[in-house]
Amino acid sequence: MSSPATDTLHLVCPHCHTTNRVAAQHLSSAPDCGKCHQPLFTGRPVALDAASFDRHLSRSDLPLLVDFWAPWCGPCRSMAPAFEAAAAQLEPQLRLAKVDTEAEQALAARYQIRSIPTLALFWQGREIARQPGAMGQADIVRWARAALARPR
Repeated sequence: MSSPATDTLHLVCPHCHTTNRVAAQHLSSAPDCGKCHQPLFTGRPVALDAASFDRHLSRSDLPLLVDFWAPWCGPCRSMAPAFEAAAAQLEPQLRLAKVDTEAEQALAARYQIRSIPTLALFWQGREIARQPGAMGQADIVRWARAALARPR
């Protein structure tokens, strides 16, 4: 998140993964990507592969909340609607994303994902909080906000 002295943020487009500069006061006014002209916020999590994950992690000023999941995982599938609803509630203060650990095994290994689903919250390129296990929408929102409020 920006400091009070910063008036522009770098945001990675969830569609074309281009980095955009957006005035902080325009975050809630549905900004579009300068390259693909799609909305920068869709109210839904963005599916990331290793390359797009690294772009969102390293080039965006927004915290990144990632659901590490797998298609065969029952608790992952049951949590998916809650995570999607949380995206609508948490954007534009956070970017929510999903990483399929079956398709992106190297990324899951890099972050030592041992159980799924696992939520990991990243800010300024580093992991600041982690929560294994399925959660409901209200719990996801509460956990993410509390993790961001903690001093670092």
